[in-house]
Amino acid sequence: MRKSLILTFLGLLLIMAGCVPSLYPLYTKQDLIFDPTLVGEWTDKDGKEIWTFTKSEEKDYKLVYIDEYGKKGVFNVHLLKVNDRRFLDFYPAEPELKQSDFYKLHLLQLHTFAQVQQIEPMLRIKMMNPDWIKRFLQKNPDAIKHEKVDFNIAMSDNILLTAQPKELQAFLIKHEKTQDAWGGCSNLMRRMKNLKQ
Repeated sequence: MRKSLILTFLGLLLIMAGCVPSLYPLYTKQDLIFDPTLVGEWTDKDGKEIWTFTKSEEKDYKLVYIDEYGKKGVFNVHLLKVNDRRFLDFYPAEPELKQSDFYKLHLLQLHTFAQVQQIEPMLRIKMMNPDWIKRFLQKNPDAIKHEKVDFNIAMSDNILLTAQPKELQAFLIKHEKTQDAWGGCSNLMRRMKNLKQ
């Protein structure tokens, strides 16, 4: 049982593999918006990944993500608007581990971000490209606050952004159209539940 709980938490971290993690959120309370059209079940074109957004609080969402292997991750998600651009901020929900509080204290939860291209009729999002951020920060180490850390998993080549929300926003907006800064667009279609006639 203990092993499966640890694997579940590691699964949450691995969902973020290929993303650029941040110590701080991308938003301030003033940046948050709520769009009811995001609520619902979304799936990729092959139907292998399922993204289920529900309303959590006034301007908060809960995301249950199920990957192609059936592994589940639960996230607290915030939709924010910076100028006329929208982003999602993902933060792993508190894992339900039965280990001691002292043990849980040593598990690091991080934020990741996605650029929202559109929500309807298809949810289209882009994640920052970790290979680009690594190359960019090697050439421009003062461009944004960051640290090189050892996560012991393959996550963004050990780059952890440590800038505050407004600095993060300015950096993302500045590089919104920079070639290779963002990965390919994930196109998610609203999942229609099978209704029994």
